[in-house]
Amino acid sequence: MQHLEGSCHCGAVRFSVSSRAAVPYMRCYCSICRKTAGGGGYAINLSGEAASLSVEGEEHVTVYQAKGTGRDPEEASPARRHFCKHCGSALYVFDPRWPELLHPFASAIDTPLPAAPESVCIMLEFKPGWVQLPPDADRADCYAGYPDDSLADWHRKHGLYDETDGEQGAS
Repeated sequence: MQHLEGSCHCGAVRFSVSSRAAVPYMRCYCSICRKTAGGGGYAINLSGEAASLSVEGEEHVTVYQAKGTGRDPEEASPARRHFCKHCGSALYVFDPRWPELLHPFASAIDTPLPAAPESVCIMLEFKPGWVQLPPDADRADCYAGYPDDSLADWHRKHGLYDETDGEQGAS
């Protein structure tokens, strides 16, 4: 399993997590990702093993739960977005509906990551007009909502899912 190290911009928070699916390929254009982490109009989440998360400077982390993601505009999403409360860097997302997973933002990862062989664009029904898709975006890999394939499924289909055991391993 690949060991990923990440941090916020000001250096108050450092974290590490193990990942079997660490290729940054999926661009999320939902309003939450775009407004909290996506200066280019999207954010890229990776997949990590929640049990492996280690945080230094946890007292500097704050959590945001978006409202209005369901039928009730006041209902908070169960997904918890973790940020540095000093510099605002988006760090990772944890959702208790999938307690084994953690989703670090690729932008917070300091470990070198491999280039993705393609990009998948999701939640395009929320993409504003000023945001352009990458010129090489294959329309077959563009989705109004979520695709059927999970992060793990995509990595498996491309031979990029890390099946090794342990904290360190091949990516």
